[in-house]
Amino acid sequence: QVQLVESGGGLVQAGGSLRLSCTASGRSFSKYHMGWFRQLPGKEREFVASIGWSVGSGGATDYADSVKGRFTISRDDAKKMVYLQMNSLKPEDTAVYYCAADDPAIVDAMAPQSYEYWGQGTQVTVSS
Repeated sequence: QVQLVESGGGLVQAGGSLRLSCTASGRSFSKYHMGWFRQLPGKEREFVASIGWSVGSGGATDYADSVKGRFTISRDDAKKMVYLQMNSLKPEDTAVYYCAADDPAIVDAMAPQSYEYWGQGTQVTVSS
């Protein structure tokens, strides 16, 4: 069982940066595959980035094309934290951002339905 709490959202101007944090509780955090998703009202949850468990996958990362080169996902297993560094933010990055966790044998890390555990979300608003 994993509980996730996101923080770090807020209002920022276009071109600015934010760092989102996801604090996890529970056992065996280091073995979980972690992801960040985002969602706008009335739209489906969208994949942003994911990171594999450090031992099995070497912490392999993956990104949505829309954020490649601007966002960076990382994890600190000792602190049970996952981060999403967001640079060069655009108004279209505005959304509620969610942290998610699942078994390391996850089949499709880009699909929200693959994840069992979710945080409550944090709002990111980018003004033009």
